[in-house]
Amino acid sequence: MMSTILGAFRVPEIRRKVLFTFAMLGLYRLGSYIPAPAVNASALRQIQQSVGGTGVLGLLNTFSGGALARVAIFGLGITPYITSSIVLQVLTAVVPSLEKLSKEGEVGQARITQYTRYLTVALAFAQSIGYVFLFKSLETQAGVNLIPNFNVGKVFMIAITLTAGSVLVMWLGELITQRGIGNGISLMIFASIVSGIPTGVQSWWNSPDQSFKVMMPFIVFAVVAGVVFVQTGQRRIPVQYAKRVIGQRMTQGGQTYIPLTVNMANVIPVIFAATVMAVPPTVGQLIGQNHIHNFGTELANFLSPDGWHYVVGEAILIILFTYFYTAIVFNPIDQAENLKKYGGFIPGIRPGRPTAEFLDRVLARLTFPGALFLAFIAALPTILIAQTGASFAFGGTAILIVIGVALDTMRQLEAQLMMRNYEGFLK
Repeated sequence: MMSTILGAFRVPEIRRKVLFTFAMLGLYRLGSYIPAPAVNASALRQIQQSVGGTGVLGLLNTFSGGALARVAIFGLGITPYITSSIVLQVLTAVVPSLEKLSKEGEVGQARITQYTRYLTVALAFAQSIGYVFLFKSLETQAGVNLIPNFNVGKVFMIAITLTAGSVLVMWLGELITQRGIGNGISLMIFASIVSGIPTGVQSWWNSPDQSFKVMMPFIVFAVVAGVVFVQTGQRRIPVQYAKRVIGQRMTQGGQTYIPLTVNMANVIPVIFAATVMAVPPTVGQLIGQNHIHNFGTELANFLSPDGWHYVVGEAILIILFTYFYTAIVFNPIDQAENLKKYGGFIPGIRPGRPTAEFLDRVLARLTFPGALFLAFIAALPTILIAQTGASFAFGGTAILIVIGVALDTMRQLEAQLMMRNYEGFLK
């Protein structure tokens, strides 16, 4: 593998792409340490020490690489853009005008991308205001004054700063996709999560539980191997093409296959479920300062990421979103129509509706174990914490995202290397 990486750096074009990607990721990480204006830095450090790594704030902080707890200009990270992309994909499947627009080629995709950017700005501004009041509500727990002379002007200034930072992060991600090695948005999440590895290793090494220190490497190896096995697993549906007459020529029929992966939705259901589950605790934390009733605090504690209520709710949402997103990215009816149009058929299955029903049945059987696996991996750290009492630096969501992005990046590098007659990563 090292020889392949060295070979990739010998190719000037790939070397420029890799170095450009590293430069953009470095700029992204730099912005995660620049605080927003009008924020008391010393008070912020006290809040981090008291509540920064626990509860819903700790979960949201993972996806920003610690930038959210620092109230940095890139504190929102790429989360608003991801949420907007998922919402537009869902709307494309249910709104006829957007579905028609998505089938208009590059022009339609450019228009949908433009809508995604507009929605990103709106979501980022709304989240910025919510996070300002969230940190303001944490002042009473830490006993400090985070935003001196708190007023509407300062709230607006911080919200505009965080929104502009989110838009800049979105632009950096698109630059990586266009001029780098690809997967810019995913690589930014990857960089945010991986930045916490030193802290995780230190926490593991300083753990007083000797059994946990011995078993942890084996658990990590088993989880990584299991995720790679499931993410790369696929069911190959054979397809036979009959001979066709095109003009005055007769083309030979061929045989190929349709690769149906076990987890066709990848990590999107996990990200979406984590985003949805973060909303109730955040809202509860915001209204928890109401002195009339304590409903907000009780809601935040009930759906805390460390509790089993959160784990059950996230697992259910992951399963539902896996089926829903798989139905969006792979339509058996369209696939059957395309096969019939180009003279292809599945041996033993009649073209048309029987082919669509067969593909739908196979896909449903593949999606069920894939959805259960995603839910299990997402809940595994919480289960281990409840059983052992040890602390984990990463949740199951972060593990799935890191491994999924690493596999996708390896495939893209492999494709670029194979075009230049180099040996790829995957054998």
